[in-house]
Amino acid sequence: MELQSSGYRRSPVILLFILIMLKMILFRQFVFQGIQADKLLTDAAAVLTLLCVVELITSAKWKGTVFGVLNAVVSVLLFASTVYFSYYGTVPTYTALHGLDQVLQIKESVGATLQTSYYLLLLDIFILAIVYVIKWLRGVRGSGRKRIAKPLYVLIAAILCVAVSGTYIRIGSTIPNEIVQAESLGFLDYQVAAAMKARKEKSAMKNGNIEETAAAAADLQYTYSYQDGEAVAAGTPNYFGAAKGKNVIVVQLEAFQNFPIHLAVDGKEITPVLNDLVGESFYFPHFFQQIGQGNTSDAEFMSNTSIYPTGVIAMSTGYGNKTVPSLPRLLQQDNYESNTFHINDVTFWDRNRMYPALGFSKYYDKPFYNNDNFNSFGASDEEMYRVGLEKLQALRQQEKPFYAQFITTSSHHPFKVPENYQQIAMPDSLQGTQLGDYLMAMNYTDYALGKFIDELKASGMWEDTLLVLYGDHFGLQSQDNDPEWVSSQLGINYHDKLSRFNIPFIIHVPGLEGKEVDQVGGQVDIMPTVSNLLGISLEERGYTAFGQDLLNIDRNVVGMRYYLPTGSFFNNDILFVPGKGFEDGTAVDIRTMEPVTDFSMYRNDYDYILELMKLSDEYVRLLPKRAQ
Repeated sequence: MELQSSGYRRSPVILLFILIMLKMILFRQFVFQGIQADKLLTDAAAVLTLLCVVELITSAKWKGTVFGVLNAVVSVLLFASTVYFSYYGTVPTYTALHGLDQVLQIKESVGATLQTSYYLLLLDIFILAIVYVIKWLRGVRGSGRKRIAKPLYVLIAAILCVAVSGTYIRIGSTIPNEIVQAESLGFLDYQVAAAMKARKEKSAMKNGNIEETAAAAADLQYTYSYQDGEAVAAGTPNYFGAAKGKNVIVVQLEAFQNFPIHLAVDGKEITPVLNDLVGESFYFPHFFQQIGQGNTSDAEFMSNTSIYPTGVIAMSTGYGNKTVPSLPRLLQQDNYESNTFHINDVTFWDRNRMYPALGFSKYYDKPFYNNDNFNSFGASDEEMYRVGLEKLQALRQQEKPFYAQFITTSSHHPFKVPENYQQIAMPDSLQGTQLGDYLMAMNYTDYALGKFIDELKASGMWEDTLLVLYGDHFGLQSQDNDPEWVSSQLGINYHDKLSRFNIPFIIHVPGLEGKEVDQVGGQVDIMPTVSNLLGISLEERGYTAFGQDLLNIDRNVVGMRYYLPTGSFFNNDILFVPGKGFEDGTAVDIRTMEPVTDFSMYRNDYDYILELMKLSDEYVRLLPKRAQ
């Protein structure tokens, strides 16, 4: 498709610059909810740099076609990035291209976030295509075009634009908040900044030493007062070995937020099974998601490793070629068989690489289940548990201790439960809403889990099993669920960030009474907490963990990025989200959900979590590659 008409035959650059800048303005409106004139300068400099380079290296004969293709590519990238932001809440970098093959697997979810206005970013492509076809049919296609701009002038313009963009990138690269950085730099320069950062990190890896990084992480964590007093730290940890020798079942609940627990709608409990389980288990009501670009697969990675996701690539994709220290590898030392169950194809999110990296003995994916067509993924949770129970009973008969991980999918966005699987009815006020569909899906997930627990009890495995449950990430989309409306519909206090990122964490230990643990935590804390209950000392085994055992600390701080900007953290008191830095950030009380205006006393937590996540990134990058 040639980007030339009779009016712009000699200067396609002018037309293309105008078209792309209009799209940059639209992109800023869609993503940043506003347009600041001073921010458009960086967009203009980046666009002109790109156009000048193409002008210099393209012959006159092909210039129209090349500019047309460039316009189409930029348009599609802006459109895809807008849709990406509406679904994930973050501006993607070029590394998100690694996950393009996953989009078809979640097309229903992504499609549900599309807004008609987004197609304005693609409108001119169709118009220009029609114009081109008409001209072609009329036989008025031009041959070669003469350059109107002399190469020297174009080169000077390119150099000036590069200088402007370079200045913006140098200043903006110091901003840890990715959203603020993307708004300051513009879409194109933001990609350049990401590439420069990746190159710098890759260069640093060549001189890195994993032992030194692990030691630095241990030294840093020693400086944070997780516990009150030396006596507690010096003694035997609370509940150490309380589940020693037990089988371990971990259930990762898809899109499961914490607020449905103990919630009733029209007098009917949404999660009756979990409500009962909470009463006889360790229950952590102030527990938060920390996933990165890999979403569900990042939650699997983190819960098994206590390593932070880097946020720039799915951990399964970026580090599936590594030998990653993990709970399966630790339990392998105690002769445990480790299995993982997921009804999707194992290549989804590159789990075929992640599971060997984590040291799982075996995985059971799509071919092992009867497809009852529950949703676009295939089999229902009930079917997954049915197969899982058969495999675990076989291991029990062999008298082999096991670690089993179940990844549920029946509560995946867009939360459509087939009518014959529905266990509860929603009131009229919630019919046809995402909130109503979500609660219906949570109820089915709870129901299927209850059937699984009943089977564990009937088979005699319940009293010999440590059961761990946690949510992988939020479910309700912000754009579809105004917090005030959700609060009024359910009679609860619902906060767009706190409630959305708050997920359940429940540990049932046979023989122990239930206890609500008020301690704040995140997914990076799952592995150390479970290890303590199993009687595994991470320190004695030389294991580097970036989380804490939540049963043996008095205060905590956990970082979050990707769905919140880098530098965001939860501690015992607040959720903090930075602006350009700490001083212009915002804070919310995690219990009252009210804004906190004076958060200056938490500056050390901000600096600490930035350094801890930096060391975690260094550590995982330095892990040895495994034999393929």
